[in-house]
Amino acid sequence: MSIVLENFNKIQADIRDKSTNIKNSPTLIAVSKTFSVDHIQPLIQHGHIHYGENKVQEAERKWTTLKNSYKKIKLHMLGKLQTNKVKKAVLVFDYIHSLDSKKLADELIKNENQIGKKLNYFIQVNFADEKQKSGISAADVLPFFNYCTSQIKLNVVGLMCFPPFDVSPVIYFKKAHELNKKLGLSELSMGMSNDYPEAIKNGSTFLRIGSGIFGKREN
Repeated sequence: MSIVLENFNKIQADIRDKSTNIKNSPTLIAVSKTFSVDHIQPLIQHGHIHYGENKVQEAERKWTTLKNSYKKIKLHMLGKLQTNKVKKAVLVFDYIHSLDSKKLADELIKNENQIGKKLNYFIQVNFADEKQKSGISAADVLPFFNYCTSQIKLNVVGLMCFPPFDVSPVIYFKKAHELNKKLGLSELSMGMSNDYPEAIKNGSTFLRIGSGIFGKREN
């Protein structure tokens, strides 16, 4: 058994263990950014279907052929999405976790309509209002959510939370869970290799785990 598959199985077992009081265990997104297809292949062969990438170009290069061969694979865009990359993103991705502006939303619905494909979206919320991070302020989420869902009909399934590195994430996870519930959304994208146990406790339904599965980044 490959070390990647060993790591994956350990984390899946831990997720199940920590989800004993939850109706459904969170879905594990294997964050494969910077890793080669050879590195990812053991998981694909194992039957895992959810993968995450941060860059459109890399995703297009790695996953276009793979998705044709493995039809069940679901690809998640986790990084900031620029409007000039939207057309390619809509073609290759199934989920976008970084919806954070009207300009981006408008471009996404335009390309969805042109291509004839519906994606699932998470609104990225910058709960700590960190200037160096993407995401919209929590105070602006409700009007943006209404615009995306009621006016232009994007399929927003939940919020995405990416808390600061230097403090406990719990307060931000709690805020994300409360706001998600207030909006009546069923999915919640939060939790990475270093903090996923706390994310599970606070209602995450999608965990974004990379180094815990694949090891240290290649670059």
